[in-house]
Amino acid sequence: MPNVSRKKQKERKDQKGKPPSRMIDERIKELGDWRGKTLSQLRTLIKQADPEVVEEWKWRGVPVWSHDGLICTGETYRNVVKMTFSKGAAIEDPSGLFTSSLDGNTRRAIDFHEGEKIDAEALKALIRAAVTLNASRAH
Repeated sequence: MPNVSRKKQKERKDQKGKPPSRMIDERIKELGDWRGKTLSQLRTLIKQADPEVVEEWKWRGVPVWSHDGLICTGETYRNVVKMTFSKGAAIEDPSGLFTSSLDGNTRRAIDFHEGEKIDAEALKALIRAAVTLNASRAH
């Protein structure tokens, strides 16, 4: 595809013919409860931390954010919104945000429960660290 940005290429690859950003919008609306609000907040923080982030829709309905490789996913379950960092084990977490998948050698996750406050600055620092890690491995 000549003269088409990487972001546009990713948006065109959705199976249902909708851009991933719209699929994520629909998921947030469909949830209609604290999980949708939390996922929306996380998405906003991801975009603030990395304005060049690429939104994707993978694995039959999981929002994914990438920049020079996968940064994180935003999975929703009945009692938790889980933000999984694909290379989280290689990222410093001075604020102790990672709460799940702590035993693995690669991933780390943060479980958000109803009513919990998100530490926006610490989360944006983690996102920026993941982007930096991806960029260092991409070149």
